[in-house]
Amino acid sequence: MKSSFTLEKSNELCSPRAGILSLPKGEVPTPVFMPVGTQATVKGTLPKDLHDVVKCPIILGNTYHLNLRPGVDIVREAGGLSKFMNWNGPVLTDSGGFQVFSLSKLRKIDDIGVSFRSHIDGREIFLGPREAVDIQDGLHSDIAMCLDECPPAEATREEVQSATNRTSLWAQECLNHWQVKKCNQDGRMLFGIVQGGRFENLRTKSAEELMIMDFPGYAIGGVSVGETEEEMLEQVRWVTSVLPQEKPRYVMGVGTPPQLLHMVGMGADMFDCVLPSRAARHGMAFTRNGTLNLRNEKFKYDSSPLDETLDCYVSREFTKSYIRHLIMSKESLAGVLLTLHNLRFFVNLMEEARHHILVDTFSEWSAGWIDNYLSAK
Repeated sequence: MKSSFTLEKSNELCSPRAGILSLPKGEVPTPVFMPVGTQATVKGTLPKDLHDVVKCPIILGNTYHLNLRPGVDIVREAGGLSKFMNWNGPVLTDSGGFQVFSLSKLRKIDDIGVSFRSHIDGREIFLGPREAVDIQDGLHSDIAMCLDECPPAEATREEVQSATNRTSLWAQECLNHWQVKKCNQDGRMLFGIVQGGRFENLRTKSAEELMIMDFPGYAIGGVSVGETEEEMLEQVRWVTSVLPQEKPRYVMGVGTPPQLLHMVGMGADMFDCVLPSRAARHGMAFTRNGTLNLRNEKFKYDSSPLDETLDCYVSREFTKSYIRHLIMSKESLAGVLLTLHNLRFFVNLMEEARHHILVDTFSEWSAGWIDNYLSAK
């Protein structure tokens, strides 16, 4: 399977890179942050705003949730997830494995797959490698993910070893089924997911086994599942130092702005996280001068914009005082405005990182940016 990924700037194996990921529904400059559209919607936004305001080139959908509701048949009948939600751009979907292990109860797992009960209505569902591929094919994902087993941070070495072995087994079965269905003929891509927990040798083993299968891209899974930030960043560094230079690297489910810049510096290319939209719903705004809790009394008379340096009309034209008023009045517009601002902030941060990579100033710029962000009060 050939990768549709072109590196525009790269030096050493574990260093910042800039590239272009070519997908059926558009090109994605990297590094890139992908807003999370769990249930065929990025909470608090219209698809048009994702394009015009947030300016994101790709979004993420969730296989687990979409398979339960509305069901893959409905999305397939609509022409795929992008058409179903009226999003004119590429979509990446995860396999649903993380949600199975984090949300579902009474699950039973073996090498064939996992049986679990829906958290919505309690019905029993089976998800195996073939089913994960079939669902994502029905969603017509530009990038699909292999089914994986994601162990918790406190798992023993034996438990992580078992999950890593099973993840490799499932990856091969996913790849075989993907190729039999000829899903890759129109440029769609299937990524393998590296597991291995907090054990460096297991992370390396997982990455090497997946590399033999020659996926067009690789994800780093099982991070930010309860470990410390230092441990999480260390695990990402282990994997990016092993993965092939010419393939895109996607770190799943993270992170804060400083974490993103640290991981870009390690050679990671793609990120997703619910943090920007979730924080918005709790009255939090991300800025280059730190995170603002707009519920605080000090913003009551603050007539300055959220961030006049950001190329977002929400950030430039709405004052902190007004948004605080909306929050305290429990108006839904508060969450809408802050979601647009926060998402644009994260997407723009990756655009800035890309610019500095291309002009060879990333290290100095990133260090200064992180210092300023963390030192702000």
